[in-house]
Amino acid sequence: MDIIWVGVAFIVGIIVSKAKIPPLVGYLIAGLLLSLTGYEGGDLLHQISHLGVIFLLFTVGLHINLRNILQFEVLGVGLTHLFISTLIFTPLCLWFGLEPEAAVIVGITLGFSSTVLTAKTLDVRNEMGAYYGRVAIGILILQDLVAIGIIAYSGGGIPTPWAISLLGLPLLRPVFSWLLRNIRRDELILLMALSLAMGGDVLFNAFNLSGELGALVVGMIFANDEYGDQLEKKIWGIKEAFLVGFFLEIGLGGFPASTSYLFIGVLLLLLPVKFMLFYGLFIRFRLRARTAFLSTTTLTAYSEFTLIAGAVAATAEIIPAEYVAILGLLTAVSYIANTFIVINEDRIWDKFGHFFNRFERDVKHPDHQPMTLGAAKYLVIGMGKAGCSAYDRIKHKNGLVVGFDIDPDNARMHLDAGRRVVYADAQDIDMWEELDMSKVKAVIVSLSSNIELKKHIVKLIRTKNKFDGEIYVLTLNEREDEQILLFNAKPVSVPSVQIGEKMADLGMAENQA
Repeated sequence: MDIIWVGVAFIVGIIVSKAKIPPLVGYLIAGLLLSLTGYEGGDLLHQISHLGVIFLLFTVGLHINLRNILQFEVLGVGLTHLFISTLIFTPLCLWFGLEPEAAVIVGITLGFSSTVLTAKTLDVRNEMGAYYGRVAIGILILQDLVAIGIIAYSGGGIPTPWAISLLGLPLLRPVFSWLLRNIRRDELILLMALSLAMGGDVLFNAFNLSGELGALVVGMIFANDEYGDQLEKKIWGIKEAFLVGFFLEIGLGGFPASTSYLFIGVLLLLLPVKFMLFYGLFIRFRLRARTAFLSTTTLTAYSEFTLIAGAVAATAEIIPAEYVAILGLLTAVSYIANTFIVINEDRIWDKFGHFFNRFERDVKHPDHQPMTLGAAKYLVIGMGKAGCSAYDRIKHKNGLVVGFDIDPDNARMHLDAGRRVVYADAQDIDMWEELDMSKVKAVIVSLSSNIELKKHIVKLIRTKNKFDGEIYVLTLNEREDEQILLFNAKPVSVPSVQIGEKMADLGMAENQA
């Protein structure tokens, strides 16, 4: 009965979410628990599992921006880390009894970091466009491309001669883009996304190529398309739901043999090595210490692509089938460890930041932060709609104003539009300690992100910069108002209540007339 695994996954997912652990870990645990009862997933679960992977790779393809991947620090850190990781993990796999071909494949995949976990972390913190977030995503995409190569190697045989015709797929982009621009109904956009992802799978299989590779390639057709994000938004929920099937199916493989726990334990002990290697490479490639630390924390976990590539390789009998269960348990535990690191990363930096700063190179950093605001008397943090409105209003009244934005592209866009906006990470302790704000009268925090982030920024401005002027914070409800007041700042609420009252007054006035 399929309702059994759906229900168990739902219950365990809720339990782990309460502990602030990614639900994906819960789905793996649910599969493991069901395996103890002898429950076996049917054909439906297998199909859902396959489609979950197809939809995931399609959305990865939508993000493959060559400009982000071709950055010096992304290519340098990503390729070097993967190469060194392979040199570390492959001999270890050989030591634990894998054949050379299997050891190399597993060794490469153990160098991957979690795309899903990192994307969710950055999304929650509203930092997908932050410099460190973009570097991390670029490295993940680079790893994903390598994973796709392994999947293609493991899952496909010899391509048919007609496979060369697939090189013409990019020529269809104008047609697909025109179609997407002219679709007005949400359900049709969703159907288009599903059709493209599944169509890429079927098309590549027809040419004896990996269907997973096909989904990714079709997604790449819409990379950098101004309407491409609509496809991702519509398919996101279905992709998340179907990935439940993948992690459940891995869990249903059962617990690995007792002899495998030493292997898992050694790999978990190597997570700090993975952390230090990433951090050292980021520093080597000229990133600031804090940026290197943030990028590293998001990347320190084993990857769902380790599972996906491993499952495909096991199906092709390249690696032993029991290693899928080993990789599943390893990935789940690494997710839990990474979650606790990310949740406490600000506290960790507060306590050990001075240690990490010792390794920062005295060179020009690509993520340079401002040290002075010049003659500005007003600072706007977050240049979204509210931030732009505040900036323009101050400038219209001849006020000297500067804006901060964590997305370098947004900062450049505002500069081109005539606004004085600079790239800055408002959560950077070092920046607030060094930033000269002696002439600033007021700070406007116009972020729409979660209240904890806004409270943290206010706290940094007050304690690290010793700023004693007015701080105004955009809030979304009365509960947020109360919290901001406790942090010695003034809340400015989204006027939804006032709008509702005004609409009611107008409606009543017209009826009375």
